[in-house]
Amino acid sequence: MDRLHIVFLDRETLPRSVRFGDFRFPFDLVSYERSATADVRARIRDADVVITNKVPIGRDDLEGAGRLRLIAVAATGTNMIDLAAAKDRGVIVSNVRNYSKHSVPEHTFALMLALRRSLVPYRASVSAGRWQEAQQFCYFDYPIVDLGGSTLGLFGSGALGSAVARIAEAFGMTVLIAGRKNDPQPAPGRVGFDEVLERADVLSLHLPLLPETRNLIGAAEFAQMQRRPILINTARGGLVNESDLQAALMSGQIAGAAFDVSAAEPPSADSPLMKLLDMPNFILTPHVAWASQGAIQALADQLTETIELFVAGTPRNVVT
Repeated sequence: MDRLHIVFLDRETLPRSVRFGDFRFPFDLVSYERSATADVRARIRDADVVITNKVPIGRDDLEGAGRLRLIAVAATGTNMIDLAAAKDRGVIVSNVRNYSKHSVPEHTFALMLALRRSLVPYRASVSAGRWQEAQQFCYFDYPIVDLGGSTLGLFGSGALGSAVARIAEAFGMTVLIAGRKNDPQPAPGRVGFDEVLERADVLSLHLPLLPETRNLIGAAEFAQMQRRPILINTARGGLVNESDLQAALMSGQIAGAAFDVSAAEPPSADSPLMKLLDMPNFILTPHVAWASQGAIQALADQLTETIELFVAGTPRNVVT
């Protein structure tokens, strides 16, 4: 077969330590550490296969890539690809799936536990000398609330949401899986969207970012959260209106929030999330819930296999 020309648009989204690209067919691999939107058209012009993690590929880019046969997304989300344009041009788009089946649920519970047990403010207070100031064996400056016996509201019950549910049950939590927003008749095993907002002590998001899920949680939803829950988002930043989150947290409508994602990544210095960083009941991590060493290698292995299977004529994880 002819040598396959492969272009990786954002290689720095995977650590250098990860094993990747040992393909069993003739190929040339050109890796760019990062690519601006304006770079894409020229960089993929002669590619047979393009790999992207977060770099957008639009219709104009695809029109200049006459040889392109496969876009291999080095992630699960494909919202940065113009899928309709890819389909129109006969370009297969494949993603990787379930590689972070341990990493994301564990990070979700790390955030959940950190908030419920006030780990961040307690550590900061110890560093500031508060323990010595207390002059006794402990002090009670921040609330500590058990997960056991509380209610978890889950939005999304795919592989990651289901894994979070299993861990929650092991902690002794009651799990409510939310139905679709504005759906008067939730599917079997699901609870009405509004009811979950009203009953949950902890809310956790595990949904893709789609037109119907953008700003899924905003001011109206925060107003329904009767139990002042904590909100965990390890999915996509656009699921929550960040200005409304800032208002809800500062007004006490919710007891805390922990996000691993932002609507814009990285967030600007004046974004609502950055303005919350001094609050003891808010945690922001830099989109690393997926990034355990094992998960990253699993992603790279699956990405390699996805391209191998495409070359063999049996593509998998086809999005379009």
